[in-house]
Amino acid sequence: MVSYRVSVDIGGTFTDLIALNEETGEIVNVKVPSTPRKPAEGVINAFKEFLNNANPEEISVVIHATTIAVNALLGQIGLELPKTALLTTKGFRDIIEIGRQRRPELYNLFFQKPRALIPRRLRFGIEERIGPKGEIIKPINLIEVEKLAEKLKREKVESIAISMLFSFINPIHEQKTAKILNEKVKDAFISISSEIAPEYREYERTSTTVVNAVLMPIVSSYLNELKVELESLSVKAPLCIMQSDGGIASKETAAKKPVSIIESGPAAGVIASAFYGNIIGNKNILSFDMGGTTAKAGAIRNGVPEITTEYEVAGKVHKGRIVKGSGYPVRHPFIDLAECSAGGGTIAWVDEAKALHVGPISAGAKPGPACYGAGGEKPTVTDANLILGRLNPQYLLGGKMKIYPKLAEKAIKNEICQKTGLNLVEAAAGIIRIVNSVMAKILRIVSIERGYDPRDFVLMCFGGAGPMHACPLAEELQISKVVIPPNPGLFSAYGLLAADFKCNLVKAIMKKVEELDAEEIEHVFDVMERKCLKNLQFQGVPKEKMLFVRQLDMRYFGQSYELQISTTKPFLNENLLQAIESFHNKHEAVYGYSVKDEAVEIVNARLTAIGLVEKPKVVKKKLEGKKVSEDAVLTKRKVFFEKINNYENVTVFSREKLRPGNLIQGPAIIEQYDSTTVVYPDWTAEVDEFENLILKFGGK
Repeated sequence: MVSYRVSVDIGGTFTDLIALNEETGEIVNVKVPSTPRKPAEGVINAFKEFLNNANPEEISVVIHATTIAVNALLGQIGLELPKTALLTTKGFRDIIEIGRQRRPELYNLFFQKPRALIPRRLRFGIEERIGPKGEIIKPINLIEVEKLAEKLKREKVESIAISMLFSFINPIHEQKTAKILNEKVKDAFISISSEIAPEYREYERTSTTVVNAVLMPIVSSYLNELKVELESLSVKAPLCIMQSDGGIASKETAAKKPVSIIESGPAAGVIASAFYGNIIGNKNILSFDMGGTTAKAGAIRNGVPEITTEYEVAGKVHKGRIVKGSGYPVRHPFIDLAECSAGGGTIAWVDEAKALHVGPISAGAKPGPACYGAGGEKPTVTDANLILGRLNPQYLLGGKMKIYPKLAEKAIKNEICQKTGLNLVEAAAGIIRIVNSVMAKILRIVSIERGYDPRDFVLMCFGGAGPMHACPLAEELQISKVVIPPNPGLFSAYGLLAADFKCNLVKAIMKKVEELDAEEIEHVFDVMERKCLKNLQFQGVPKEKMLFVRQLDMRYFGQSYELQISTTKPFLNENLLQAIESFHNKHEAVYGYSVKDEAVEIVNARLTAIGLVEKPKVVKKKLEGKKVSEDAVLTKRKVFFEKINNYENVTVFSREKLRPGNLIQGPAIIEQYDSTTVVYPDWTAEVDEFENLILKFGGK
């Protein structure tokens, strides 16, 4: 019987489904409009279309990337935050409002901090105290906890966060509190900081626990609803969710720790880029994903995506950077991404000074760009590309979705031309120039600002709109090679099929190296390894498919922040000495100096457990020659290129009919079901043996 692994990725404009035939490697693509108010509806619509030509019992697993968590924190209508309470050490209930002394808008006298996720009346201090070494200074008042449990039950609290002082060293008081609450407030979700984020830094640990508690009812409800809807279609395969670190987890695991899936969707594209990069022999890649609403960039070095453990969810983004202090801090591994409001549906507008802007507002899935004919009247990036001849009005989604050039023309004339004095072509080209400039900045953030030279990287462009903007972005960063994967508009969904299971654990150590011995650290790693082993086995991963990656967070004693140093198993005295030496070397590389006679502190031990899954089969095909066959040529049409500030009469090709080895000299247009690739003048496009489009500047 045929067996399919199915992945679904919800974007701002489209919901993408990919079904991988596990025997042949054949891929089935489905793309349907997203339903922002009811995201599960778009997923079910995609499944219904897929099941027109497949049987539900043929699906072996469903892997899903969702933005439900971040959308809830951003205040999406229909995702009201549940009533949540916080229990903490007496005197510390205001920590989530006090936070850090960070002002995202330094000179704004009217700046307001993000509203507290839990109101003050539902934050409670408990008589208890644990010291910095884990010693019990004041035993917890369990009678007080029982009274609070009764009060929370009367308040009909849906979720409870527990975060007590120094619980990352000794969690006993949090555990006793959770036990009472589970008995007394049985319907409430419980999050305790010693399980969610057992690290020092009181504010960040409490914030992470609160975010997790707030999201638990929402994410659990969504995943349960989705599972029921899938079962109504007779799809009974296990449901797995993409996490922010690029790994996947079972539905049950994600529901318990929703803080781990906040950046679920964007992570998938980076994982796909790393997977494809390893196949084609490119280990250093800048991934660029431009969809309908946003553009995202990530960096992959030596085949491994860059990871950060600090993130602010629902914060403001300024020129691709998250503004510190504008959101809710979360301590959890995230793929390091830069993001901007630049997608196909991003709206262009003119200010009072008659200056042209693009974004940050998007037309979204509804009404969408003006050319969609769904009621949108504002000009977007898609409308500009249509006016400039880059999009075929008859071929969006392979001709299934009709678009209307006259509506795009009307929107640009009314909203841009009449207000600026620009003609239609100048206005459309201006929109493209501006959006390219904005997107180039996020590529600089993940490369130059991280200390990497973009010229040493290959640019992998995907998303429905990414391949249209690939060449000018590469030229801006002096990147000479661009890779467009076979199905760029569904590439993030493809990444879900290439992702492994992941379990991340951290344990605070907080000691100088001279106060430690290797045996103590090995014991910490061993305990975490057994927990991860149990977690992965629960998710169906056999022991022989597991890998364990060990790291230490280290710093000079007295520093505020630490560096992550990799180590190995078993952890012996020589490993400790090697870790210290590696820390000095990394400190020199990152900060330009090291002090080898300074005391070194180990802050945390980290363990990442990886459950390996079978990867998609990518078939290597025989190169057939450079000449393109006549049946691959669709037509010719005039296309405007802003770099020459003029139209060129270019050949339009069907990507589905191109063969490995075919070489196309730019300028040219290459159309396919889910995207359009614009090959600029001075660029060539060649189909490699894996059916990627390899764009090269100057044909080099």
